[in-house]
Amino acid sequence: MHHANHFYGHAHVLARYCGLGDGHPPRIDGYVQHGWNIGDGLAPGHPYVEGTPSLLWSEQTRRRAWSVGRRNVVVTGAPFAYLLALRADDPPQAQREGTIWYPFHGWEGQHVRGDHRELIARIRATEPGPVTVCLYWHEYGMRRVRRLYEQAGFRVICHGYRGHWWKDTDPLFLDKQLTELRRHRRVASNRLTSAIFYGIAAGCEPAVYGDPMILADEDPTFGGTARIRRQWPDLHGESVHLPTAVEIARAELGTDHRCTPAELRELLGWATLQEEHVDH
Repeated sequence: MHHANHFYGHAHVLARYCGLGDGHPPRIDGYVQHGWNIGDGLAPGHPYVEGTPSLLWSEQTRRRAWSVGRRNVVVTGAPFAYLLALRADDPPQAQREGTIWYPFHGWEGQHVRGDHRELIARIRATEPGPVTVCLYWHEYGMRRVRRLYEQAGFRVICHGYRGHWWKDTDPLFLDKQLTELRRHRRVASNRLTSAIFYGIAAGCEPAVYGDPMILADEDPTFGGTARIRRQWPDLHGESVHLPTAVEIARAELGTDHRCTPAELRELLGWATLQEEHVDH
């Protein structure tokens, strides 16, 4: 299995949806898009065998992949869309309150440069209710960065470790994220990212504002932040039109392309595996 298929517990969520239990997921015959992006669904720099099936989130991404010469691509919807189906019958949360804020983050190979104090001031001036700041594991492990948000009076959390090279993946990463999103009225970030689309799908009002910060050696191939602001202007600002946001998120997450368990098992190469009894 491509190691990125394990990121954020994606393979674990898909295995649960397919009725294969919550243990170690079987090998996936293909590359599962592991985050929202404005390219062909593949993460720049990740090793990839030409011709490997690409299992993409949306029709828009499939068209972009086709336009740059990728073949053997299929739209399956985002793993988060399958988690929403798995947890559709969760008891309703108590009254939602406040904002969960996701500062743009780096990772093992790239660090973010930006003024966290300036961002904190913008958040405090904008958000009316209590604020939860969710730091990516990379920044959460930086005591200096974490303390800036703690000292500002924010609740500071981390959903867990994404995983890398098949190690230390938190299989409940997305579950933790969904639980937190459903506690909050708003979801916000300084860049349009997966978390914003997840938050919209989970019932939050979205916002994208503040310094987008700079990612070291950011890949400009598909247009970067400038293109994102041009192509999705309706999702930027301290307050956005919610019905429009819901429609966009549904398209970007490929919710309408979500497969049945039997269809997904076929696409992932799991059709011959023994199904355990689970309710969907």
